[in-house]
Amino acid sequence: MKKNISKSDVHAAQSRMATMLANVEAVERTPLALIANGDSLKPGEVYLANESVFTQNYFDEPLTTYALGWRDPNNIQATLDFFAPSVSTPRRFTYKQWVNIEEFLSEGANDDLRAIGQEFPTVKFTGSEVHSRTDNRGLRIRIDLDEVADPTSAIAGGVPAYQARVVEKLKRRILRNSLRRAIAVLSAAATNTAKTWNTTAGTDPDMDVLNALLAANTASGIRPNKVGYGDTAWTKRILAHRAQNNAGGYASAGLTMDQVGGFFGAEAYVSRERYSSQGNALSEAVGNLVLMFFSQGTDVEDPSNIKRFTSPCEGGGDFRVYVQQVTSKLVDITVEHYEKIAVTSSLGLSQLTIS
Repeated sequence: MKKNISKSDVHAAQSRMATMLANVEAVERTPLALIANGDSLKPGEVYLANESVFTQNYFDEPLTTYALGWRDPNNIQATLDFFAPSVSTPRRFTYKQWVNIEEFLSEGANDDLRAIGQEFPTVKFTGSEVHSRTDNRGLRIRIDLDEVADPTSAIAGGVPAYQARVVEKLKRRILRNSLRRAIAVLSAAATNTAKTWNTTAGTDPDMDVLNALLAANTASGIRPNKVGYGDTAWTKRILAHRAQNNAGGYASAGLTMDQVGGFFGAEAYVSRERYSSQGNALSEAVGNLVLMFFSQGTDVEDPSNIKRFTSPCEGGGDFRVYVQQVTSKLVDITVEHYEKIAVTSSLGLSQLTIS
């Protein structure tokens, strides 16, 4: 028996067919995703069957979002600026070493008296000129883009974020190297005195520093304006004062670094920076030393004991960063700067080595 099909049934069937074809066309127009959008597979999305999708779906997510990194909490730049303030110079420069006695010379009450018909007395300043130039220094690290290219990577944070962290790590290491050079040249040129700061009755660390400052003032004519302690030396100072059963020990043990500087009439600073060599145990940058010196860092001719001459990199900054594509997957990030650390005068430069 022949069944009659109404026009409404035909239109309904045609409508369903059109909807199905539209759905197929929509799927065909949607590009296949290489990986899942996010951290898991989602219904209604089409993916290529590959390892990355499987890894995203089944890898231990809590571990992938945790990365362990070390960052020195000390302000290495501030410590470097204390021990060796920066003086901006061209790549090649000249600085003068004056004879300090000439600055304080006074040959008599009338050595500036002009006789009638004569010229004023002539003063001649002697000294030497040192020709030098800043050294080009820097460090480089090579990265693999497979470790950092994914912008959702918890370890990388994407290429730009990773590059920024690498640059900061390299700068901290460069500054740490500069600090070690500054301490090395200061210590080598200083007049050294050995002192013992312990719990023995009568030990007075602040008096030792005051006497050293007085001797330095007599040696150069300029009292040191900076007293820099290593972490060990500062700790020994506190412990020695705490052990004294007298008014001086009670008063000195609780002084802050700024208060100690005010007592000396100088800027006091404690270096707590460490460094390691080839993976060995950490060592202190200053350690058991107390360095007393004069430093302004204002220009090439001020009477500072030490100067850190720096030249601007191309573009005008203190540092310059290069990002170089080595291969399709390897990228070099380089940080450079120009610097020369020099003891420009050893007069009045003093050091206590504390045991």
